[in-house]
Amino acid sequence: MEFNIKKDIFLNGVQKTLGIVEKKTMMPILNNLLLKAEGNHITIMATDREIGLVAEYEAEVAREGAITLSARKLFEMIREIQGDKVHVQKDERDVVILTSNKAVYRMPGIPADDYPVVVLQEEIPLYRIQIGILKELIRKTTFAMSTDETRKTLNGVLLETDKAGEKSMIRMVATDGHRLSLIKMDIGEKEFLQLEKGVIIPRKGLAEVRRLLDDGVGEVFLGIRPGLLVVKTDHTMLKVSLIDGEYPDYRRVIPAERGLTVTIDKEKFLHALRRMSVISSDRYNGVIVTISEGKVVLNSTNPDVGEANDEIEVSYFGEERSTGYNVNYLADAVEVIDETDVEFEIGAGMKPGVIRAVGNENYFCIVMPLKL
Repeated sequence: MEFNIKKDIFLNGVQKTLGIVEKKTMMPILNNLLLKAEGNHITIMATDREIGLVAEYEAEVAREGAITLSARKLFEMIREIQGDKVHVQKDERDVVILTSNKAVYRMPGIPADDYPVVVLQEEIPLYRIQIGILKELIRKTTFAMSTDETRKTLNGVLLETDKAGEKSMIRMVATDGHRLSLIKMDIGEKEFLQLEKGVIIPRKGLAEVRRLLDDGVGEVFLGIRPGLLVVKTDHTMLKVSLIDGEYPDYRRVIPAERGLTVTIDKEKFLHALRRMSVISSDRYNGVIVTISEGKVVLNSTNPDVGEANDEIEVSYFGEERSTGYNVNYLADAVEVIDETDVEFEIGAGMKPGVIRAVGNENYFCIVMPLKL
């Protein structure tokens, strides 16, 4: 195997594998990526058996072949090399030599025959979706996923699709049992993926989808079959095994009745919440939010750290109400809003609070109250 490739392209391709390769595994080869040179391109593959990535990049191939290499070490070597191109050559002992200008790296590889199979093509219909839409869905839900490994179905997001007249809608939901974030968007395509029931994309798989989209604009293609999600860009195909299980009926959590509602400037609200969070700790992260005529008052008291108070002027005329919430949950929900103003709905008693963007009905976050 021998080829020349642009450094930036090679570095970007290897970097995409870093979140997939296993750091701690009983199979050392899963720390590696598979590098294959053929025709006028190279193929980079990575898998942890749950997620698989296959990417192709143009290269000047002098001799075809394949090898597996440590993904992280290969990335570090390419990153530190100075020069526009990298020359890669494998010798008969499966040692790979990287050369650029006068810098030379040698690293041992493992034969490609030992690498788990990553299926390249499957009969899965793919549907066009704008990268911006997919990124927005992920951005406004991932913060609400559970980190409790015992609650497997909550360690991911629920993806649903449906039709609203001529519109194809996509919806993403995440919850950890204490808060719930939901966003729905119009795909902008008449023909799109139609799911009989929602699918659950795991946390790690979602992170790899986001990584794949980070430096992209335009459109990608999305496909789903039982147990598998596929995202395809111009150069890369990402396959993610879906979580097998029933997602909780999130619709039961959405309040049927409106609580007291106040409109707050997003930036003022967010900065006030951050000031409250300064004195939060693992033991205490609550904030008491009081709405009354003309103002919203925030108070946080932590016996170990101290007390914080803040006040925001608002246009509100109604009854006074105080409720406690996790300050970080409120800040997370407000932070992802792009609009200028936030609508904050405080439920009565122990009913949840709801955060929405003024002028945008497609996103909301429900936060359960705390007894403070």
